[in-house]
Amino acid sequence: MKLEFTKMEGLGNDYIYVDASRYPVDNPSAVSKLLSDRHFGIGADGLVLIGPSPVADFSMRMYNADGSEGLMCGNAARCIGKYVFEKGLTDKKIIDLETASGVRRLSLHLGSGGTVDSVAVGMGGYRILQRKLTFKAAGHSFTGMHVDVGNPHFVVFVPDADAEDVAAVGPLLENQVPGGINVEFASVRSDGIRMRVWERGSGITLACGTGACATAAAALELGLVSGHCAIVMDGGTLQISIQDGAILQRGPARIVFEGSVEILFGR
Repeated sequence: MKLEFTKMEGLGNDYIYVDASRYPVDNPSAVSKLLSDRHFGIGADGLVLIGPSPVADFSMRMYNADGSEGLMCGNAARCIGKYVFEKGLTDKKIIDLETASGVRRLSLHLGSGGTVDSVAVGMGGYRILQRKLTFKAAGHSFTGMHVDVGNPHFVVFVPDADAEDVAAVGPLLENQVPGGINVEFASVRSDGIRMRVWERGSGITLACGTGACATAAAALELGLVSGHCAIVMDGGTLQISIQDGAILQRGPARIVFEGSVEILFGR
């Protein structure tokens, strides 16, 4: 199987994007695991398939680096907005995208050259499943908020997010919930909320759009922010606004490179 692909990143959260209407992928879980490998594949946090939709302009299916299917990814949604516009698949600047968590609306912001400079994504609402949830991992107790923004997150506020050993405790906390949970360590700073993330199925990533939204929602619930905040991640900063319970995130999307690959299983 031969695929043409585009590697894109949103704040360092990188995925391999494929137009599935031109290149159907029969076994996306296996293909994602194979191509995401940073030594033997293209290297990415996962695979994103862009296809048609009966209820929206386009559909998105995303697979993590371990082959598991994800429900939603804000960074990937922004990249899809840039992809479909710059590939000439649409001339719309307001695009509805079907995801496994429902339809999300993308608003494209163009730069001086007519290319997509940034994308705002209407992420829908959020649910606080548990305000105080405690897990034990690596001999320590971690108390955080269980937030659902279309996928599950465990948001832990700490004095210094940079001091947390995310690589050690992330995989332990991820598996405390059946099906896994994304884990965010966050702390309030003068420039916004500093956040580091362990994504279920992918591990440490430079940014997580839904994680940023979950962190902003948790901060709002705790009275740490008002309706708008900046979430500062390893790969850059996302602007998050929450009004009447609805979340809007805005940030960049960038093409890294394009190419074609022949899928060879059983190497």
